[in-house]
Amino acid sequence: MRVTPCQAALAGAIGLNLLLLYCVWRGPGGPPPASCRGPRGVPGVTVLLRDFEDFENDLAGTARSFASLPVPVLVTAETAPYPPVPLPPGVGLLPLRPAADRPPPLARPELLVRTRHVALVPDGTRPLPGLLERMRDALEEGAGGARVVAAPVGTAPARCLELRLERREWTARYGPGAPGACRAVEGPAVLLLRTRDLFALPFPLARPVPTAIFVQAAFRGWGLRLFPTAFPAARRPPVSPHGRWKSENLAESRRRRLMRDLGIKREVLADGRERWYGCGKDTARCFGTVYARTPQYLLAGRWTPPCCLRALRETARHVAGMLEAAGVRYWLEGGSLLGAARLGDIIPWDYDVDLGIYREDVGKCRWLAAAAAGEPVEDAEGFLWEKAAEGDFYRVHYSRSNRLHVDLWPFYPRGGVMTKDTWLGHPQDVEFPESFLRPRVPMAFAGFTAMAPNNARAFLELKFGPGAIENPEYPNPAVKRLGSD
Repeated sequence: MRVTPCQAALAGAIGLNLLLLYCVWRGPGGPPPASCRGPRGVPGVTVLLRDFEDFENDLAGTARSFASLPVPVLVTAETAPYPPVPLPPGVGLLPLRPAADRPPPLARPELLVRTRHVALVPDGTRPLPGLLERMRDALEEGAGGARVVAAPVGTAPARCLELRLERREWTARYGPGAPGACRAVEGPAVLLLRTRDLFALPFPLARPVPTAIFVQAAFRGWGLRLFPTAFPAARRPPVSPHGRWKSENLAESRRRRLMRDLGIKREVLADGRERWYGCGKDTARCFGTVYARTPQYLLAGRWTPPCCLRALRETARHVAGMLEAAGVRYWLEGGSLLGAARLGDIIPWDYDVDLGIYREDVGKCRWLAAAAAGEPVEDAEGFLWEKAAEGDFYRVHYSRSNRLHVDLWPFYPRGGVMTKDTWLGHPQDVEFPESFLRPRVPMAFAGFTAMAPNNARAFLELKFGPGAIENPEYPNPAVKRLGSD
């Protein structure tokens, strides 16, 4: 039978793909154990070595020690370690970064894990015969709804932590955990899961591995069991100062990337310290332009990111201080007064702060006067004052980059009624008697004392209707109602 050039090319391409699959499947350390090549879901545990640094590691020793057990071992990384690491026979490489010249199965790492269970083992760990099997048996017992079993590494006692996720507030809170309520483990640990559970997670092999697993498990309500027996840790030379610096910087960047992917902008640690991952003065704010008075985060079932609330509080405190120092009469307006009356703070889903001012006082503040002249001006602390493009009012932004802002609405009296020249069509944007401002009174708001109308309840019910303080609602209930999340 005569073979056409087209058929020959097709056969060659198929053969090349099979050869590539075989070569990658073998990995740099030789062919994987037989269990790796068996049908998917066979009994056993696959060891994944994921948390290590290219520049200083114990990868060869860790791989060699676990390869001595009857378990498959895979080094898991975006690309092959560099400098190259001599992996022992039977240890394969599981590359995570897609490459155009790799065969399709390698785009899905889970296809290379054939066993029913998988263990995520930190660098520098040494095996203890039978411990992985006991962890697997403990997982299968299912006590307390456990879907993750953790065993400490080294001699330091592992600490069980509670982990509470406040999704609407973009926050993860850690605290001391009782043995039956463990949701995270402090310190290095081997984590064992069912393979199907691990690869059902949206970020199964993200780093840092323990944090990624604990948070995703907590989102799903999975239990975590802390195993009492510890794996030994290798004796390793001290990390060089340069290596420590690189490792700390990489750990910080990985953690920030992970928190961004998981939708967490603040961690409250067990000792009360906080880590922040959201916006700052040198970044854009966390959300874009607001349409129909309904920011995007409300549509996603969340409230204002905590970093944005922190920036709004700081901006409001700064603006109020500048106005008071200049003798500008101001007061809390609209939703900001509503938040002060309810909580003494910004409403948890609000996206700006509103202050009313007397129009005749604008010239008393140099920053307001400059903004009124039409030029945005940055004050000594980096806050940007400008005239709003939408009408006759002013905005003070957290910074040039971060447009979280305080709106300053210039009112003036007319026949005993306070009015203004720009109305944006908000239902609560109405005139009111000047008697509410004679006198203005101090009121707790956003961590400082602001000035407010003398009868906040009557003022708010004039603007929002009866029961406004007791009956919270989102800014535009026609688009999104409170409680519909």
